[in-house]
Amino acid sequence: MVFIGAHAPREAKNGEDGQHVSPLESRTRSRVLHMVSADGPISAAELGRHLDLTPAAVRRHLDALVEQGAVVPHEPTGGRRGRGRPARAYVVSDAGHSALEADYDSLAVEVLRYLEEHAGPAAVGDFARSRVGALEERYAARLAAAGDDPAARTEALVEALSEDGFAATARPVGAGGLTGVQLCQGHCPVQHVATEFPAFCEAETDAFSRLLGVHVQRLATLAGGHHVCTTFVPTGGIGSRPRKTTQPPGVDPEAAPPRSSTTDTLTHVKEGSS
Repeated sequence: MVFIGAHAPREAKNGEDGQHVSPLESRTRSRVLHMVSADGPISAAELGRHLDLTPAAVRRHLDALVEQGAVVPHEPTGGRRGRGRPARAYVVSDAGHSALEADYDSLAVEVLRYLEEHAGPAAVGDFARSRVGALEERYAARLAAAGDDPAARTEALVEALSEDGFAATARPVGAGGLTGVQLCQGHCPVQHVATEFPAFCEAETDAFSRLLGVHVQRLATLAGGHHVCTTFVPTGGIGSRPRKTTQPPGVDPEAAPPRSSTTDTLTHVKEGSS
């Protein structure tokens, strides 16, 4: 069993007492959820024995988790064992699995904090680059097959990112010497971690530059509080470097373009348009 106490599923708005649980209560409820995940279907009596909780405490936590939709009763498919009605068992629901994923995000942050404290900030940066490096290695051949044109390589990158769950899109933007492609990512698997450790966003941006063969410019991130990650990819020529003090005309850092727009011809757009 894995115990992660940093986060627990949210208390239902209309709970039995209408109040939020204490931190200790939340940690215990998280332990119950993790044990149901690891050993379910599991009965209340088994949970009590393993977690050293009273029957009343187990029932309180299970009732709250059922109300939240985090766990659901499991109807046994086999025949009865012994006399009487079989004990009700519980399993984790889809919503419960989502809550557990959030807990693992919190664990990752705790591990990185420990790494930063004991090995220094550089160690976190090294880990971030190593993690993004694996993604970069997987994408390299695919982008190489797209040729040298940055726009074509960006389209290949969008397809690869979307297949990996980043909800990526792109559209042509800019005017004059600052034409380019606005690459957006509507989902970030490490958003919770990157919020505290920007090294993950920086490593990804550097990887995009290497993969696309141009100096890209990160304009917005989900980790930074925006609703989409936005990267400007210059298409004026290999090696072009947009000035960091100038935002390319037509670029809206938080505008998520239609998915089909990557195939459109680069056009001039009005400054400030989305």
